[in-house]
Amino acid sequence: MAFWAATALLVATAAVQSLHVSGALAIGFDNWRPVLYAVLLWCVALAYSLVMVRGEYGKKMLFILPAFLFTVFMVIFPTIFGLYIAFTDWNLSSFEGQHFNGVDNLVKMSSDPYFWNAILNMVYYVLAILVEYAIAFGLALLLNAEIRARKFFRVAFLLPFMLSPVAVSWMVGKSLGEYRFGPLATLARHLGWDQPAFFSTPGIARVSIMIMDAWTYIPFMLIMLLAGLQAMPKEVQEAARVDGATPWQAFWRITFPLMLPVSITAVVLRVIFKLKLADIVINMTAGGPGGATDTVTSFIFREYRERSNVGYGTMLAFVYLVLIILFVTGLLKLASRWNTSDQN
Repeated sequence: MAFWAATALLVATAAVQSLHVSGALAIGFDNWRPVLYAVLLWCVALAYSLVMVRGEYGKKMLFILPAFLFTVFMVIFPTIFGLYIAFTDWNLSSFEGQHFNGVDNLVKMSSDPYFWNAILNMVYYVLAILVEYAIAFGLALLLNAEIRARKFFRVAFLLPFMLSPVAVSWMVGKSLGEYRFGPLATLARHLGWDQPAFFSTPGIARVSIMIMDAWTYIPFMLIMLLAGLQAMPKEVQEAARVDGATPWQAFWRITFPLMLPVSITAVVLRVIFKLKLADIVINMTAGGPGGATDTVTSFIFREYRERSNVGYGTMLAFVYLVLIILFVTGLLKLASRWNTSDQN
């Protein structure tokens, strides 16, 4: 009884405040604080009802109730509210406020060349992971070998991953790559490049972003691959060496197949990180020149911050979320099938 009374109070309070804010109802509250109080009362009533109705089982459910409520209020509700915003024309710089516009944002997105250019750029960025993986695997093999100062090099190669991508963009891009006095620009002039500009030409700017992002996250794959190499059974490698296998044959026939599960995990996680790439792009080029370095995330960020287009930006975010879910799900299924077939 207490739970249903608290539910009715919450619904009534939220409805009155929503109608008052929209102008459909004259009476209402000055702010949303009464709705928050109603939510807290509803949570207490829910906990009380669980104990009274379910008994001992209800007391056990109280331990997972905070996590459930956190998921509802911080994940499910914002998702539903964001989905509602995605179908509205809401620009913060406009005095008209938000109003429902149906699928207009989807139609606008389908004909937005900058959005599809950002999608194409993401294809380039994701394909660059293959090069990053090859470099990380080579470094992992090197650090797994018996070389001098091996511990020092392991720590040194992990340093970029300890830095924030924002710090990397300022340290490497803004300082080392500064086109007038930066050390990289000075070196490029000595090598014959008259006007070294790493972020003014579309192709060079895109490659520069890839290099900075790779420099930051190659250590992530490196440490995973190195852990996999150290966990490999030494007897198999020694048996291959006794049988007369060359280093290349031992790598291609033994090391690489055994490292395939670790490699797939490292690449999939790296793809997930790459799909969120934005901070380096925003700090270095803001998507330029002409959208050449734009990612979907940085493009959505500019829709929010520079154009104050909340409705359209939210629609872009939801569409990109769906694309990410479909892509990662397909990638995981492909990786699982590849891993299963390799084991068979």
